[in-house]
Amino acid sequence: MDITITGRKLTITPALREYAEEKIGSVSKAMDIEPLTVEVVLNAERNPSNPTPCVCEVTLQTKGHIIRVEERDTDMYAAIDVAAAKVTRQMRKYKTRVLGRREVGRTAEPVATETDFDKLMAELSAEDEELVRVKDVDFKPITQEEALIQIDLLGHDFYGYIDRDTDKFCIVYRRSNGGYGLLQQAD
Repeated sequence: MDITITGRKLTITPALREYAEEKIGSVSKAMDIEPLTVEVVLNAERNPSNPTPCVCEVTLQTKGHIIRVEERDTDMYAAIDVAAAKVTRQMRKYKTRVLGRREVGRTAEPVATETDFDKLMAELSAEDEELVRVKDVDFKPITQEEALIQIDLLGHDFYGYIDRDTDKFCIVYRRSNGGYGLLQQAD
């Protein structure tokens, strides 16, 4: 297991680094999933009107799946605690939905993606309205059920994929009134 801890607008003290490694590392070790890389980004926003300036972002990558959690709080240690609790829930969901299904006998091709859609959408909605960044994405053919698992694991509002059965490009999205929607390429 590889844990990387970085700071944005924040100097990472040895005590803060040790605390984050202990909290996030213990979750990762308890779930016993290999190979696993963990990236923790700690950010302290300097806006005095922001009631929760401390942000802890955790990204776990394992066997083609990405689990991402972002938590905000008034104290960095509290943000790390809440993020660790969310990571525990997401890892448990990953083990029961993805790994449990593989043990039952279904063969599911893992989905590999490097795209962070939240950052991409934030960049695209910038005020200057020019394309700032282009990211190449490999879309692996997966089923609709696997796409729903990915949208939950990533915590995003949408997920694009190639449907394994129809070879069409599809986008599954989370509806504001609950449930999911599906946009698919026309014939």
